[in-house]
Amino acid sequence: MLLKRIQPMMFQARRLYVDIMFQVMGRALQAVSEVDETVRKEARGLPKGLLFEMTVMPSGPSLVVEHTGDGQFRYHGQIAPRPVNLSIQFKHMAHAFLVLSFQEKTAVAFAHDRMVVDGDLSYAVRMTRVLNRLETFILPRLIAKRAVKEYPAGLHLPEKLISAARIYRRVATQFLQTARA
Repeated sequence: MLLKRIQPMMFQARRLYVDIMFQVMGRALQAVSEVDETVRKEARGLPKGLLFEMTVMPSGPSLVVEHTGDGQFRYHGQIAPRPVNLSIQFKHMAHAFLVLSFQEKTAVAFAHDRMVVDGDLSYAVRMTRVLNRLETFILPRLIAKRAVKEYPAGLHLPEKLISAARIYRRVATQFLQTARA
């Protein structure tokens, strides 16, 4: 009887967590594209105007980011202003939770068929590398090593801390601007 009451609360908690993580990730993607030249270089391989979506099927939380050109991203929230070009979709909320709580690497989730890519696979690989770079900056090294396929050997603590501070400052600023609007 107690289990029947707890399960819906667990599902709601996971959904809330995934929703918050998507909001943070979307804003952080915009911020990292303003801060890190490696990310900009990777993103320059994407066409200008590309809309990237990460979502939970069938109608769960999502994030939408647009490549505005020259390696820059702009976060649009959960609703795309036009049809998306690239979508990475988690098949279930539990799968999204595993990846976004850093219990499972994105590559492992994809290998276990927990995600679907709709769009150009080469763009999806680029976006995955951008997301991995972002995670190496904003997560503690121990957690980032669990989250990304390979932690960059050349990323030293001073660079990581400075970049992380700049990214978090921009994310916080974006949240404040959204709250004021």
